Amino acid sequence: MSSTSKGLRRLLRAIALLLLGCAVAAASAWWWLQRPLPLAAPAVELSIEPGATPRDVASGWVAAGVQTSPELLYQWFRWSGQAKRIRAGSYEVEPGITPRLLLAKMVQGDETLEKLRLVEGWTWRQVRAALAAAPHLKPASQGMDDAQLLQALGAGNGSVEGRFFPDTYAYSRGVSDLTVLRRAQAAMQHRLGAVWAQRSADTPLKSPEQVLILASIVEKETGPKDDPGLVAAVFLNRLRIGMPLQTDPTVIYGLGEAFDGNLRKRDLQTDGAYNTYTRAGLPPTPIAMPGMASLQAVVKPTPSKALYFVSRGDGSSVFSENLADHNRAVNKYQRKAAP
Repeated sequence: MSSTSKGLRRLLRAIALLLLGCAVAAASAWWWLQRPLPLAAPAVELSIEPGATPRDVASGWVAAGVQTSPELLYQWFRWSGQAKRIRAGSYEVEPGITPRLLLAKMVQGDETLEKLRLVEGWTWRQVRAALAAAPHLKPASQGMDDAQLLQALGAGNGSVEGRFFPDTYAYSRGVSDLTVLRRAQAAMQHRLGAVWAQRSADTPLKSPEQVLILASIVEKETGPKDDPGLVAAVFLNRLRIGMPLQTDPTVIYGLGEAFDGNLRKRDLQTDGAYNTYTRAGLPPTPIAMPGMASLQAVVKPTPSKALYFVSRGDGSSVFSENLADHNRAVNKYQRKAAP
């Protein structure tokens, strides 16, 4: 056999071994990509900051508890061609996650989100408490007074009360509470603008701000079985004739932390900015966060001449057009007297 033939045979054998090695490597890589990654805990979390490099991300996952080689993970990100598409955010992985699924989660921005629910009728004090208790939410607003908070939100001057739309807000872990508040404030502004554009021509309300204030009162005065449009009609009818609103929730709000759950006669007789028994017109600010039903009720109330209403005690109210009928309803449902 000639030396040329021997050399060719060695070359072919080397090529065959190289191809076999490549095939084995490819098969191993494919197997690794499909195989669930071992985790150090039932759930492993990682927050990827804006500007983090693919190598940072790979090392971050391993440090957080994904038990694999950070170099191997990084090379997969790089080899996939999608390394630059990894999005910042908060992610959580559970048993069964593979390298392919892990990368897809980050490229799609499939974050682990928390939720904060703001409830209709809540005061700002209750919103503050909910923000403080919300998981993974940075308390950037903590310690700010109303003026500082409104400035931080770009919301002008005035009171914070009632400025946020009650809804459920999803947020990424680690974001500032100001981020959530900005969304809630923008949502309220949007809805307030929309209902103001739909107001009745004969409304005594002069501005969206007055709509917000009255809607907050309607929110607090409406029972679960009541028509908010009828409750709104009573207050609007009173405003038209200059009759005091005479609503307990405004007095309670004015008492603040001094309110012990029992509204006394002296509280109703003591003058103050929020005492709608001693002062006609609307209070100076909202007293709570109104929902959409209350906002709509204020600009398009149910047609009614009623000036009074009293609770039946079952979540509904009796509406009356005159004081005599109202007193009879009070005797029946509040004093439990014979009709």
